[in-house]
Amino acid sequence: CEILSSLPLQMSLYFNVYFFPCWWLVTVAILYLKYPALSDYYKFILVTIMILVSLTELIRLYLGYVGNLLEKVPELAGFWLLTLLPQLPVILFLLFNEGLKIHSLERAAHIIFASFLSFQALAAFFTLRRMVNTLAARFRLTEFHRLEEQRPAPGAPCPATGSGS
Repeated sequence: CEILSSLPLQMSLYFNVYFFPCWWLVTVAILYLKYPALSDYYKFILVTIMILVSLTELIRLYLGYVGNLLEKVPELAGFWLLTLLPQLPVILFLLFNEGLKIHSLERAAHIIFASFLSFQALAAFFTLRRMVNTLAARFRLTEFHRLEEQRPAPGAPCPATGSGS
């Protein structure tokens, strides 16, 4: 049995678990400081983003751990999709939107978080592809062996012909 989980992905997830609370604290502290200077719609957007990212990140990290360590394709696929769709675009929005009055510490935290997400998206894609290919090959071999066991031995009478003639 070949191990299909990815060590680089697991290391990235491990460090991300410890980095995320630091990122969250830095982002919330700077949001608190610049909140009065922001326009109303940016205030609403940033609060909504913080809630969305916080909830999604907890689910995403759990799915990444379970999918990678237990070699479960659906969980790893969910992790990959949550990385690509809500997380990466939101972090890139926080990083590149100059209307948010980005602080240098905040920019550094977003760059680190975006690099974690980018690496994890790539590593999860290749790990997921390897897992799916290996599991498909195992399924085909299992089906082949099952069909081989059901096939009658050479020279044995075929049960479909019957003995009525």
